[in-house]
Amino acid sequence: MGKRNSQRKNVAATLDYSDTDSVSSSSTLPSEQLLVSGVVDLQLEKDSILDQALDDLYEKRGSTREKALASIIDAFNSKIQHEFVEKKFATLLHQCLSSIKKGSAKEISLASHAIGLLALTTGPGERAQEILEESFPPIIEALKSKSDASKISALLECLTIVTFIGGEEPEETEKSMQTMWQVVHPKLGSNVVAIKPSPAVITSAVSAWSFLLTTMDGWTLNPKTWQESISYLSSLLDKDDRSIRIAAGEGLALIFEMGNLEKFSVATTGPSDSFNHDGNNAREFTHIQGLRQKILNQVKSLSVEAGGKGSAKKDLNSQRNTFRDILEFLEDGFSPETSMKIGGESLNTTSWSQLIQLNFLKHFLGGGFVKQMQDNEVLHDIFGFSPKRKLLSGTQKLSGTEKRMYKSPNSVHNKSRTQFLNKQRMLSQDRNAGHFAVADDDI
Repeated sequence: MGKRNSQRKNVAATLDYSDTDSVSSSSTLPSEQLLVSGVVDLQLEKDSILDQALDDLYEKRGSTREKALASIIDAFNSKIQHEFVEKKFATLLHQCLSSIKKGSAKEISLASHAIGLLALTTGPGERAQEILEESFPPIIEALKSKSDASKISALLECLTIVTFIGGEEPEETEKSMQTMWQVVHPKLGSNVVAIKPSPAVITSAVSAWSFLLTTMDGWTLNPKTWQESISYLSSLLDKDDRSIRIAAGEGLALIFEMGNLEKFSVATTGPSDSFNHDGNNAREFTHIQGLRQKILNQVKSLSVEAGGKGSAKKDLNSQRNTFRDILEFLEDGFSPETSMKIGGESLNTTSWSQLIQLNFLKHFLGGGFVKQMQDNEVLHDIFGFSPKRKLLSGTQKLSGTEKRMYKSPNSVHNKSRTQFLNKQRMLSQDRNAGHFAVADDDI
C-alpha cells in the first residue's frame, strides 16, 4: 500500500504570507522619512510597554501581575525580543518564577508560558541551562497541586520547552519525562500528589512526554521503562476522550519509528548466565509480539470508528485521519508528510518525530507561531527551515545586540544537536520501514 494522495491533501495545511512588499532603492523622500520616524516611535512605544510590564510584576495586586504577564507574552509573540532579553534576562526569569511560586492558577499559567518563550528566545547555552535549573524545583512544587487543568498543562508545556532548549545531558531530559509520567501515572513515583488527572492533563502530559522523546536516543533507555510506557499508552487508546487517544497514538507511532520494540526481547547477559536467560528472552519476545498485535488491532478499530452519541464530528475526523496514518506506518513503514507555507517558503515534515515537534510548538506558540518561525533561528535549526526575509523599509535592520545574538554560538550548538537528532530519527525510520508487518509474519 503506497502513500495516499488524499492523506497529503488532508495534512498539507497552508499558511501563505506574502513576501511581495517592494523595497525602494531611491533617495528617502519626506513622506518616507515620516514613515520611518513613525516606525521608530512605534517600536520605542512597544519597548516602553514591555519595560513597564516588567516593572508591574513587582506589584502586590495579582490582577496587575497577570495583565503584565499577558503584555509580555504579546510582545514576545509579535517580535523576537533579543535586545530586551539581553538586558533584562535575570529580572524577567526571577519575576516569572516568583509568580509560579505565589500566584493564582491564571498567573502561574501566564508565567509558565512567558518562561517558555524566554527559553526559545535565548536558545541553547548557559542561560537556557540556568532557566532549566532555576525553573525545575518551583514547577515540580506547583505540579503537586492539581486543582486546575489549564495550570498543570501550562506548567508541563513550560517544563518541556525549557528542558528541550536547556537540557544538555540525557539524564536531564529523562528527569523531566519521568515527572510528566508521574503526573498521569502517579504509581510510578511519589513526588507528585496521586490525584486522578483530567483528560486535558493526560493529553498535555502525553504530548509533552512525546515531544521530549523525539530528542532522545532510545537505545540508551531502560527496556522496562519502555515496556511500561507502551503498555500505558496502549491502555489510553481505550479511553473515551479522543484527544487522549490521538496523543497516545502519536506517542506509540514515535516509539515504533525509533525502532525500540525489537530491543525488548534482548536482555543484557553475561557468559555465565546466558543459558538461564534464553527462556526469559523467549517469553519476552512472545509478550512483545502480543503487544504489537493488540496495538495494531486498536489502531485499525480507531481508524474506522463510527461517531457515537454527542461526538464532535471534527474530533472524529481528526481521530480517523491520525489512526489511518498510524496504521499505514505500522503496516508499510510510511510516515505522514505535511507541508505548510510560511512567508512564501514551505515548512515540511516527513517523520512522526518532526510532526510531533511541529504540532507541539504550534500549540504552545499559538498566534505567535508564524512570527517565531519566520525570525527565530532556534526553530529554523529544528526544522531545517529557511524563510524568506521580509523588510518593510530600507531602514528596518537588526540592532547591534540582535546581530550578536542572531548569529550566536548557541545557534551553532543547537543546529549540530538537532541535525544529529534528525539523523538518528531518519536512520530509525529507514530501519523500521515495514518492520512491524514483517515481525508479525515471523511469529
